[in-house]
Amino acid sequence: MEAAAAPPALRPGRSLGLDPAQLAARPVPKPWPRGRPLAARHQGQANAVRCEVSLRPEARLRARAAVEDADAGAGRRRKRLAVFVSGGGSNFRAIHAATLSGAVRGDVVALVTDKPGCGGAEHARSNGIPVIVFPKSKSAPEGMSVAELLDTLREHEVDFVLLAGYVKLIPAELVLEFPRSILNIHPSLLPAFGGKGYYGSKVHKAVIASGARYSGPTVHFVDEHYDTGKTLAQRVVPVLADDTPELLAARVLHEEHQVYVEAVAALCEDRIVWREDGVPLIKSRTNPNEYT
Repeated sequence: MEAAAAPPALRPGRSLGLDPAQLAARPVPKPWPRGRPLAARHQGQANAVRCEVSLRPEARLRARAAVEDADAGAGRRRKRLAVFVSGGGSNFRAIHAATLSGAVRGDVVALVTDKPGCGGAEHARSNGIPVIVFPKSKSAPEGMSVAELLDTLREHEVDFVLLAGYVKLIPAELVLEFPRSILNIHPSLLPAFGGKGYYGSKVHKAVIASGARYSGPTVHFVDEHYDTGKTLAQRVVPVLADDTPELLAARVLHEEHQVYVEAVAALCEDRIVWREDGVPLIKSRTNPNEYT
């Protein structure tokens, strides 16, 4: 996955950072009218974040078979993905839908969770994806040890691990087993509002309380600590003057479903290269001389 040489120089004026001047130049969505009821605003946001697979089971199987045949004909090996979730798993569902449609050249071969009754686990079971419980705990005595988890992932021949709302700290043994092969998505512009204790609505409450004008999701590689791995991709959304944590969360989640799928697609197509200073870049699918 790592490039043998540093990528070509970026085009003049292209920045990988979040420069305030550039952010200011971005078009900002029109704020909600203050007189509009919150219920109406929630209704509009809810429609934006649904990511359910609409195909019937038979149609999904035919679509998947067609995608697999196309990849096989082109000599491409589809990557094998293990997704970790602790809740409803909306990002997992978005990634799974993308694998079925062909947007991601990979297959979810295992779902790992610390909460076997969560929505993400139920979605996996209903789609024939094996559910692995980790770690072992009082609430989940059937959970695996670290060694058992690693053996199971090896048995499934997993290429990449994707964290999608998994709240437990990943053990160091897993990071060593999958170097530069574990991604996570966090609902803020890291390194701001990241680290232990920053998850879910806590992140959005902290963003609003800080007075930050912008927020958004970050896709990053995973190391042994919370939210400190190298950033791979980000999306920016405005924080509005009358925002609530729920409204901001919906706006960020809508971007999460897109940016995570795009990052996973690049990972499965070997389009991620590493700069000499250790920063990962995504190579454009259409122009190999462009990076993001």
